[in-house]
Amino acid sequence: MSNASPSPSAATTKLIRLIKFGMVGSLGFLWDSGTVYALRPLIGLTAATLVAYFVAATLNWVFNRIWTFKGAGHHEHPVLQWLRFLSANSLGFFLNRGTVYLLFYIFPFCMQHPIIALAAGAGAGMLANFSMSQKVVFREKPPASALELAEMSVEISAPTPHQTSDT
Repeated sequence: MSNASPSPSAATTKLIRLIKFGMVGSLGFLWDSGTVYALRPLIGLTAATLVAYFVAATLNWVFNRIWTFKGAGHHEHPVLQWLRFLSANSLGFFLNRGTVYLLFYIFPFCMQHPIIALAAGAGAGMLANFSMSQKVVFREKPPASALELAEMSVEISAPTPHQTSDT
């Protein structure tokens, strides 16, 4: 009998990564909020909110790269991975900032206290960002082709010749 501990299952690894992703996201929320509050007097709320997203997203990418997904996706240049992170998380961006701006529009109180809208936005985008980060950005192995990358991004598979249509 071996004394080595069993390796965690794929589900356990995913859960651990989700928890770590959430912890990094909580730090991202602090970076996001701090940047909004620091820049708001200089460039206004709308511009500060946009700039803050990219500051927080960049810092989140760094921490997710070195901690959450440690070792995964290190086969490519960091700048390309960062750009893929921003691109892959564009759905999360629209969910996040869409929620923020919607709350600013509907509830003027949120414009006076943007941290409320920022927290709601962070929650709205988190699961989409985790899913895309895991599938597209921090992959265990690089895609063999552009088609494989596209398939990984949208979870489709190319039909094989023996598959038939139901229509």
